Amino acid sequence: MTNEPSSPVCYAAEADAYMGFADREEILRALGELLEAERAVARAARIGGKAAEPAGYSELMRLLGKDKAGWCAALARRIRQLGGSPPRKARGPRKALWDPFGHLLALNRDQARILHRLERLLPRVRDDALHAELKAMADSHRAAIALADAFLERKGAPAPPARQDAPSGRDKAGGPR
Repeated sequence: MTNEPSSPVCYAAEADAYMGFADREEILRALGELLEAERAVARAARIGGKAAEPAGYSELMRLLGKDKAGWCAALARRIRQLGGSPPRKARGPRKALWDPFGHLLALNRDQARILHRLERLLPRVRDDALHAELKAMADSHRAAIALADAFLERKGAPAPPARQDAPSGRDKAGGPR
C-alpha cells in the first residue's frame, strides 16, 4: 500500500495551486520583491524631499515618502505573519537627479512597476485579509501616481512619451503615459 492520495479529498492541500492561487512561498517571494521596490521608492522620495524648488515639490516628496514608509511597514509585517523574514538588502539608492521633474518621473515609473506587480499578484491571493491590504496598496499607488502626474502637469513638465501598446494606461516599462 502506498501513501499516494487516491481521492479528491486527499488532494485538498493542493487545491489552491490547482485553482491558480499562489502558494505561501510565492506570496513570500512577491511580498519581499514588493518590499524592496517600495523601499527604493521611499528612499527616492526622501532624496527628492530635500529639493527647494519647484514650489510644492518637497511637500509632495514628503507626502509620497510617508505613504511608501507605511507600505514598507505593512509588507514587512505581512512577511513576518507568514513566517518569513523581510529582506534586509534593499536596492541601491537612486541618486538625486538635478532635474526634479525627471526625478519625479523616475519615481512615478517605479511606482507604476509596483502597481503592475500588485495587479498581477492580486488575482492569485486567496487570503481575504492579505488581498484587501494589497488592493488598498494598489489603490494608494494609483492615487500617488495621479497626484504626481497632476503636479507635473500643473508645473508644465514635459510628459513622457506615450506608448500605444500599453495595458492599463501605462507604458511597457510600467511608467505613466
